[in-house]
Amino acid sequence: MPRRLTHPSLLPAVPAQETPRRPLMLGVHVQRIEITDLVVTDHRLVLAHARTAARQDPDTAALLGHSPTTPLTLQAAAALLAALHTTDELTDMGMRTARTATRTTAATQHRNPVVLELSDAPEDH
Repeated sequence: MPRRLTHPSLLPAVPAQETPRRPLMLGVHVQRIEITDLVVTDHRLVLAHARTAARQDPDTAALLGHSPTTPLTLQAAAALLAALHTTDELTDMGMRTARTATRTTAATQHRNPVVLELSDAPEDH
C-alpha cells in the first residue's frame, strides 16, 4: 500500500531552535585623529606655565627639544602645555582654540580607505 505524505501545512508547528550567533568579524581598521589649532593670547603666561611644566615633567619636555641648556621656544612651550593639559586649562594659561578638526579614516582589507573630516572652522566666503 502506498504511503501517504502529509501536507506541510497540516504538520504540527516545530519551535525554531535558537542558534547562538557568533560575532561578525568585519576586519575594519579605524583611525581617529583630533587636530586642535591653538592661538597664543599671552606669550609670557604660556612661557611661564611651560617652564613649570618642564620642571615637573622633564621627559615630555625633552621630547619637544627642551633641556636644561636649551630654553623653550614659544612653539615648544605651547606644544608642551597642549600635551599635558586639556583645552579648558590651556585657556587659563594664555591660549585659545582657533579650530578643531576630527579626521576619521576607515578601511577594510579589500577596499580603499574612506576619510571623513569634521571641522568647526568658520567657512571662508
